[in-house]
Amino acid sequence: MKLTVKKMLIFMLMVLGMLGLTACGREVPENRVYSVDDLGGKKIGVQLGTTGDIYVSDLEEEAPGTVIERYNKGADAVASLKQGKIDCVVIDEQPAKAYLDVNPELRILDEEFTLEEYAAVIAKGNEELLSKVNDALEELRKDGTLQKIIDAYISKDEVKETKKEETEDAEEAGKTDDTEEKGDQKEQDESLPFSYEQKVTTGEKLVMATNAQFPPYEFYQGGEISGIDVDIAKAIADKLGRVLVIEDMEFDSIINAVSSGKADIGLAGFTVTDERKKQINFSEPYTTSKQVVIVRDDEAIREADSLKTKLYNNFIKDDRWIYLVEGLLNTILITIVAILIGITMGFLLALVRVAHDRNGSFKILNFFAKLYVTIIRGTPMMVQLLIIYFVIFESVNVSKILVAIIAFGLNSAAYLCEVIRSGIMSIDRGQFEAGQSLGLSYSVMMKSIILPQALKNVLPAIGNEFIALLKETSIAGYIGLQDLTKGGDIIRSITYEPLLPLLAVALVYLILVSLLSALVSKLERRLKKNER
Repeated sequence: MKLTVKKMLIFMLMVLGMLGLTACGREVPENRVYSVDDLGGKKIGVQLGTTGDIYVSDLEEEAPGTVIERYNKGADAVASLKQGKIDCVVIDEQPAKAYLDVNPELRILDEEFTLEEYAAVIAKGNEELLSKVNDALEELRKDGTLQKIIDAYISKDEVKETKKEETEDAEEAGKTDDTEEKGDQKEQDESLPFSYEQKVTTGEKLVMATNAQFPPYEFYQGGEISGIDVDIAKAIADKLGRVLVIEDMEFDSIINAVSSGKADIGLAGFTVTDERKKQINFSEPYTTSKQVVIVRDDEAIREADSLKTKLYNNFIKDDRWIYLVEGLLNTILITIVAILIGITMGFLLALVRVAHDRNGSFKILNFFAKLYVTIIRGTPMMVQLLIIYFVIFESVNVSKILVAIIAFGLNSAAYLCEVIRSGIMSIDRGQFEAGQSLGLSYSVMMKSIILPQALKNVLPAIGNEFIALLKETSIAGYIGLQDLTKGGDIIRSITYEPLLPLLAVALVYLILVSLLSALVSKLERRLKKNER
């Protein structure tokens, strides 16, 4: 087993090296978009469900040949742009600037795509909360708190950049001295981003749904979600006398979460549109922004970071490896408990179906068991997970881990039912008849004769289901649960480096699957020894 894992590690390191060399040698196509008028007929990247997605969709009809590539994350769209898979990205201005901070080979067109207003989303029918949020926003606007929060993340960054350029110009002219440097340092210290600290710490919760991959409005910093929208939500919660709880999920799931009652309010740079108003209520706007176009900069100097630097930025800096560890623990917990539920339910369902196949009993139970297996095996796991979270548990506030365990357990039960049933049915019918002739009851015969043999036959299939379930948990992030894959996504949203986080996640899954395969093989060998 150790040898196998060692070989896997060596293989992954070789793949890493080859991918690194491939990335270094790849030529990126030249930029083809120089103004908004050039978007027609191009490949345009957008984040799924955003206003950028809404606005550029019209180009597909207006300009033949236009292709819209939709991504779950803005960072993925930017990565595709860098690789030349698309020609540009349409996205909000402030996140675009954040992407450019770590991607100097990109630039933003001077011409804006469109102007927009941001507002909070609140479920229809919850007009009381809507009124309270609007009142709170008005108070925050009047006392200056709202502008102070926005300035902390946007205006001060621009001021600091201006001061930096002025300092560099002064240094070149030889006009700086120690006194000026100390004064500049003091000004920089005073202009560090201010973070709103919530004053209310006990009482009723205000659950905020967001997508923490949209800097500077929401992003991960020091293991916590920060940003403009987060601070505004904290200030609103204080005005309402409630404690803010933040739920991070996919952007296109936020409105569903708010509408279904999983969250009280949604803030994630939501633009007010007529289409969205049909599904959700909007608060009064709290800021204005604009959609811009990101393109490749043909004149930029591309300097590739060393592997050591990339490893440091992705895993060591700010202890970012913790996101993977926390996600791994959730993945393992969900997998183990779900497989126990699957084995238990699958075994009971299999007994019902076998009893019906053998002697025609349990007709009604067999009908429902067969219907259950058909529905579960005939629909995608992700759809089942979303239905259980947003529909079945719509009005119940339960742990996301519990929801994931139930969803994956129920899914696994359907597959294990058929696995166990096929194992029992593979036992020669003569052994059933022999047991009956000896006067054994059905339960004793199953326990002592049939099931031990069936278990040996289906053990590899059960092991495969365990492995498949482990990998299927990677979709848990769609309900805002931090699993192993989601941990890698968080790192990518911070560093905008797709290769290493994805390889790290793949490597962990590979090691877990290798260990499980080795354990199943060992158990098979032990069962074969018992046959002798």
